[in-house]
Amino acid sequence: MKKRVCVAALSALLVLAACKGQESVDTQDQSLASGNGADPMASHDPSPGQPGERDDTSRPVMRAQVVLERLGFAPGVITGAMTPATRSAIRGLQESMNLPQTGELDDATHAVIDRQGQIAATRQVVIPADFAAGPFAPLPKDSSQQAKLPAMGYASLEEKLAERFHTTPEVLRALNQAQPLPEGVQNAAPAPLPPVAYAAGQTIRVPNVGADTIDPTLVKNPVWLTTLASLGVGTGSIAAKRIIVSKRQGTLKVYDGESKLVAQFPVTTGSEHDPLPMGRWKINGVDRNPKFHYNPKLFWDVSDSKPDAMLPAGPNNPVGVVWIDLSKPHYGIHGTPEPAAIGRSESHGCVRLTNWDAARLANMVSPATQVDFVS
Repeated sequence: MKKRVCVAALSALLVLAACKGQESVDTQDQSLASGNGADPMASHDPSPGQPGERDDTSRPVMRAQVVLERLGFAPGVITGAMTPATRSAIRGLQESMNLPQTGELDDATHAVIDRQGQIAATRQVVIPADFAAGPFAPLPKDSSQQAKLPAMGYASLEEKLAERFHTTPEVLRALNQAQPLPEGVQNAAPAPLPPVAYAAGQTIRVPNVGADTIDPTLVKNPVWLTTLASLGVGTGSIAAKRIIVSKRQGTLKVYDGESKLVAQFPVTTGSEHDPLPMGRWKINGVDRNPKFHYNPKLFWDVSDSKPDAMLPAGPNNPVGVVWIDLSKPHYGIHGTPEPAAIGRSESHGCVRLTNWDAARLANMVSPATQVDFVS
């Protein structure tokens, strides 16, 4: 009988570091690095009337999503639709503000959102040359072929742009072709829009995500600095005293030292075959841009005859850009190569977030953070 575990990214380096009690291990593949972490596409919130920036289309739900994202209450992929993850994010914000937890954009919640200022739903950015440089290529499906790659990078510039602005390729296409937004990942998909030929120097419209200011002096590893910039994740964060993962709610809640809810992320938690291990756990360490030890013998849905493989780091690595190692052997909290599937698909027992949420969480936790898995 196969073990019910999330084998994920437990490289020998992380296991060794955890045993030594190190707080964090950065084992990035240097082939992922470029630049110094500066992000010319970071939010700057121009006045609504600034030429070339103004979005004349009313997008109230998308505006709420980008404000929720900036405040640390993540709605998952930003679609402009009132998805279940968006309602959950609203309830999280309402809880943090001691408001009735309606999950609706009621008057009291609108007042909180409006207090953040004149934040538009979208903004325009120019695609930098280094961001568009690639390389981009579809990943081979076979793990033995994936193991030969220098990194598990993005398949296309469109995929990289969508992840940078916490959305989907379909939403980017709609924003840049003046088309109605897709109804969201939870609903029936509309007719596909034709591709956009994105290129360096091109001006495009994107969701106005923020909280992406990076202070290079706070990050020692240049590869992680580049990863943060590519995901639109800033270096500002609040230390997490406790995190609670709820199987029923599909959320990961972050509390500070005063027991105040300061952040919430949508998650995927286990399955019938690999249930979430309830209880209290400790954090052994954080592996940024981890490698992935693919061991078929530990997966119930993979043939034992397949060979082991050590898959390289990258955003399309099976555990994304972060592995937060827990005291429960073989279990962790990590990213994903499929952000739109968070909250909808099953995991192999671990807690899975979007890459940008996992990176943000990695900036908040430490071995002093208490982890509770609850039903």
